[in-house]
Amino acid sequence: MSLKLAFGGKGGVGKTTVTALIARTLAALDKKTSVIAIDADPVANLAAALGIDETRPITPVAQLSDLIAERTGATPGTMGGFFTLNPKVDDIPDRFSLEKDRVKLLVMGTVQQGGSGCICPESTILKALMNHLVLARNEVVVMDMEAGVEHLGRATSGSVDALVVVVNPGKRSRVAADRIRKLGRDIGIKNILILGNRVTSEADKALIQETMSDYNILGFLPEMDEIILADREGTRPFDNPDNIPEEVKAITRKLLAMHPQ
Repeated sequence: MSLKLAFGGKGGVGKTTVTALIARTLAALDKKTSVIAIDADPVANLAAALGIDETRPITPVAQLSDLIAERTGATPGTMGGFFTLNPKVDDIPDRFSLEKDRVKLLVMGTVQQGGSGCICPESTILKALMNHLVLARNEVVVMDMEAGVEHLGRATSGSVDALVVVVNPGKRSRVAADRIRKLGRDIGIKNILILGNRVTSEADKALIQETMSDYNILGFLPEMDEIILADREGTRPFDNPDNIPEEVKAITRKLLAMHPQ
């Protein structure tokens, strides 16, 4: 199984929770499937959503200074000069990921200077790693992106099976979705889907369908009391994978059907 999914959405829509639930469901539906979850959001919360013990040290790849210096030949935090643009990264997912319930988590981290397009050792490692994960790994890769798609480049975008934009009922979601769709199209992502989250009524569904009529709508997930309670208590919802709601499983099966193997 090789499926590459990116999830985007503005803050507060439940993007990270949805990403974690779908990653866990992918692993639960097929015991032979290997799932790598990538936290590429600067506000890194995917570990908690996956139920990974937050006391376990997670060093973002962008902060692995010694490794970056070794692989690129340049000191992190510097710009210009000469360094390797195609560093070795194939061992990073296994060496620096944490695993729970057969989902491996890899936290990308952010480049602290120079902007998202800077040419520096850190950004070179991040882009090379994303290329490797999307193009070379014969696994399911689920990416929790920030509102943009900065970690994805033109070299990888054509192999992303879908960019799923998570939205809530409301016209403001349209603005964020349009921005994310433009960014995705600019780098060549062809399959851009809408997933309505925290839907409480048929009127909510109708609002999303009306305001997003020119999008391919993947489906809808209801507001769930278990998620609200888990967020309040700082735990992951549906700790037993068998209890993950059927609505989430149905969405996951739709995503799997896009890349049958």
